[in-house]
Amino acid sequence: MKSAKDYIEQHKDRFLSELIDLLKIPSISADSAYEKDVIATAEVIKQRLLEAGCDKVEICETPGYPIVYGEKIIDPTLPTVLVYGHYDVQPPDPLDLWDSPPFEPVIKKTELHPDGAIFARGACDDKGQMYMHVKALEYMTKTDQLPCNVKFMIEGEEEVGSESLGWFVTRNQEKLANDVILISDTGMIANDIPSITTGLRGLSYVEVEVTGPNRDLHSGLYGGAVANPINILTKMIASLHDENNHITIPGFYDKVEELSAAERAKMAEAPFDLEAYKDALDIDAVYGEAGYTTNERNSIRPTLDVNGIWGGYTGEGAKTVIASKAYAKISMRLVPNQDWKEITELFKKHFEAIAPAGVRVEVKPHHGGQGYVTPIDFPGYKAAEKAYESTFGKTPIPQRSGGSIPIVSLFEQELGSKTLLMGFGLDSDAIHSPNEHFGIWNYLKGIETIPMFYHYYANNN
Repeated sequence: MKSAKDYIEQHKDRFLSELIDLLKIPSISADSAYEKDVIATAEVIKQRLLEAGCDKVEICETPGYPIVYGEKIIDPTLPTVLVYGHYDVQPPDPLDLWDSPPFEPVIKKTELHPDGAIFARGACDDKGQMYMHVKALEYMTKTDQLPCNVKFMIEGEEEVGSESLGWFVTRNQEKLANDVILISDTGMIANDIPSITTGLRGLSYVEVEVTGPNRDLHSGLYGGAVANPINILTKMIASLHDENNHITIPGFYDKVEELSAAERAKMAEAPFDLEAYKDALDIDAVYGEAGYTTNERNSIRPTLDVNGIWGGYTGEGAKTVIASKAYAKISMRLVPNQDWKEITELFKKHFEAIAPAGVRVEVKPHHGGQGYVTPIDFPGYKAAEKAYESTFGKTPIPQRSGGSIPIVSLFEQELGSKTLLMGFGLDSDAIHSPNEHFGIWNYLKGIETIPMFYHYYANNN
């Protein structure tokens, strides 16, 4: 019987070619100008699932972008794995920081990817990782080694909050019934240090608008006499952290889960080279909340960051103007027990309260989601652990992630099943950034490891 490694080696070029074709489609869900491209990507996923062995695949309409649903049911009495992924991608901006066009994939070798990496928007988040599951299914069906049932739910709105996914899940609980949910939209510590993500932070994303005078004003005639919205906005934002980088919004920390000293000590066992971390980012010091390590700050602690800020004149040369309006986009990463809607309301109330006279403030919530923690003692985790041991030769380290997948908590609430996060990307893969990439070794290793998860999960249920 052909092993996954042998099958991958035989079809490696095709696996790469198919992924590259998928990455060429600019499926940017945040920009309506790319609507046709997003929908075209769903059609490609449908076709690839059918070719991989699904008996049934359909494009399910939603109030937003469609969800691609597929299934391969070999025996209703066997366990069912539901694979979730997304086919939409982040906007590629700023384009001038890309070494190659974001939707013209190229393969280049890097220090961390000596076998080469595919550089393109969506390479790691999440087209490359999602497509590992499609190819893993192909291997299992073509070699008659699928040990249980599998369902796919691939959406097109993850990068804008998954609003339609929630709508879809609540209306299709029977269709989506499963025993465990499998997601690859996270990463691992290193290629020689496998890890399984056991925690995700929640998210609250807002946009703020500060309005001063009813029009842009001459800074010579009016400067110092009226409130400058840009000056005011920067002061308001600066006040959201104190001298210890502690967030100053009243009530923000009320429900924050405080990990025990033993749990923090366990986290600290994960390999981490602070100097290498700084070198990789070209910074001379790390920065964050006092009293916590770098790995704690980006995983078990909540944060508040400005993701964009603008207003006034930003063109070439000078224009002496006091802008009528100033804007910022702000995201807050939340830890388990923090409710994103409650945090959004706390932010809104506080930000409006600190606005001085002379300006008006509007806070526009965009999207958000709850945090999630995966238990390490349930059958799905144990099966994943064995899968990594069989292909990496090492026991994976459980690790909490600083990222967010807002719908994971919804899955447990609506479908009653646990989620397993088997990511194969690296922190250095520049997701959401220019020059995003995904190692070829990682892509193929995922295709090799995923079938082992099915094997161990099916045999332990």
